[in-house]
Amino acid sequence: MTTTATVSTSSYYTPAAPTVSTAVGEALRERTGHLFGLMGNGNAQLISHLTQAGFPYTSARHEAATVTMADAYHRSTGRIGAATTTYGAGFTNAYTALAEARLARIPLVLVVGDAPSAAQRSFDIDQTAAAAATGVTTLMAAPDNAAAITHRAFDLALQTVQPVVLAIPYDLATAPLTDPVSLDPLPAKSSWSASTPELDRVATALRTAKRPLILAGRGILLADAVAPLRELGDRLGALFMTSVMAANAFASPWDLGIAGGFTRAHRLELAQAADVVLVAGASMNAFQLRYGTLFGPDAKVIRVDNEPDAAHAQVTDYVRADLGPFLEELNPRIESIEPQGVWRERVPEVASPSFRSAEPVEDPSEFGPDGRLNPRTVVAALEDILPKERSVVMDGGHFMGWAPMYMSVPDPQAMITVGTAFQSIGLGFGSAAGVSAARPDRTTVFITGDGGGLMGLSDFETFLRTTRRGVVVVLNDSAYGAELHQYASKGLDDKAMLIDEVDFAAIGHALGAEGTKARTLADLTTLEDWLATHDTGVFVLDVAISQKVVVEYMAASLESGNMKLPSLDRRHKNPAKQTPQRVHGPNTPGRQRA
Repeated sequence: MTTTATVSTSSYYTPAAPTVSTAVGEALRERTGHLFGLMGNGNAQLISHLTQAGFPYTSARHEAATVTMADAYHRSTGRIGAATTTYGAGFTNAYTALAEARLARIPLVLVVGDAPSAAQRSFDIDQTAAAAATGVTTLMAAPDNAAAITHRAFDLALQTVQPVVLAIPYDLATAPLTDPVSLDPLPAKSSWSASTPELDRVATALRTAKRPLILAGRGILLADAVAPLRELGDRLGALFMTSVMAANAFASPWDLGIAGGFTRAHRLELAQAADVVLVAGASMNAFQLRYGTLFGPDAKVIRVDNEPDAAHAQVTDYVRADLGPFLEELNPRIESIEPQGVWRERVPEVASPSFRSAEPVEDPSEFGPDGRLNPRTVVAALEDILPKERSVVMDGGHFMGWAPMYMSVPDPQAMITVGTAFQSIGLGFGSAAGVSAARPDRTTVFITGDGGGLMGLSDFETFLRTTRRGVVVVLNDSAYGAELHQYASKGLDDKAMLIDEVDFAAIGHALGAEGTKARTLADLTTLEDWLATHDTGVFVLDVAISQKVVVEYMAASLESGNMKLPSLDRRHKNPAKQTPQRVHGPNTPGRQRA
């Protein structure tokens, strides 16, 4: 860690008269606890006003990170985040991160500079239209509404659970305020209630289930419905699962973990044995359902959500209802079932520590068939090496499947995946920095691949600057792994899929961190020693992982398309006797086709 992220001064500078920028800034102070930004011509007045007031502010090095930090601030705290960029290139640089936040349903406010209100300049673009193309609403600040429209932006973001852009036209940034205009109130948010026949039907199905399973998504967190849903599961003697955004929400020994592509084999077998599944507040997307294989073909699937159901093929009964009131009415209809009659009594191993541990690893070998480390074994080892009070942040990419399988987190706000909604990579360093700023009480564990890590390298320094104590884990296969496994396996040339091997630990050293390049499991002891002796700082663990190991979620995806893949059950019990295949890099000029 180098410097603190908060800038403070002994005095609070105030312009001679309130302006559009200062009014927006004062409203920001009321609505959020941190601003993430990068200064330019369009937002200099706003940022200066807040930093001179001592308001917590973290500067990014690339505009994409302003939004990903604000996004992560919400994911890790539940509080709404705020970001700011200048106009033009500042806005477009943040565009991918804005699209990710929109598709992931993250409420935040992005304050941007914009073209002058009188007319666009030669280098201006229609930012409102560009934001609208991603489904994001833009509100415009003016002398007669600056404070009110800023509050409106936060209210709208919270009500719709989406990002909102607040634009300040360049010629109005320093304009004095005029008499305020009143804004029409936001329309009330729709509410949905289950009918008595629907409640009775769901209660009957759950009471008569022999192997009930409850799958909970982020919706139960937004509805503050975790406690009544856990009570329902305990009454039924049911097993639990969650989406990745609700990881460990139940804090129950009867939780099978994260559903879908991140589900481990022994937990998947139990999920597929369920006869009645209650899905509460989860999207049921293809990945979450493991491409149609998460539940057995005869399972009765009941979905409850307050959003329209798109006639999902696996849903046998859909109830549109707000989760909190629904559970308040459902729970009294279900009496506790006698212990000897519940599923939990027949599968007591689920509640055992060994069932929930990272062991046994699906493939326990140290190395893959190319002589580089098996990522499953590495990540399973990190489960015990890393501090338990941690935030686990993942960039997008092939590698991201292993951490949710083998690594536990204290609560849902400690498992942060960025890029998955928009299928993006390279947003991770900014996201991890946002988590560090929001939750300095926890060790920030940032896991990335080499492709995404290189793409987001500009905010490596931001992560180091904002992180009290952190670990960067680079699962480095010297390739764009997703492309390698999807397309080289079908015969496409792999030249553009390979990356010259980079030593991220060396980059970390250059920026002030400590770290090591790991090529054997024994090399992980260097991280253990560092954690035992350092309460602050950042350690970079660059792990040379196999190009030949396919992550489970991708294997499920490819198999659903009838593509042939190497068996995930393959054991490499004596890697020393294998002939390593060469990895494209500065010291290995040859390369093998994947």
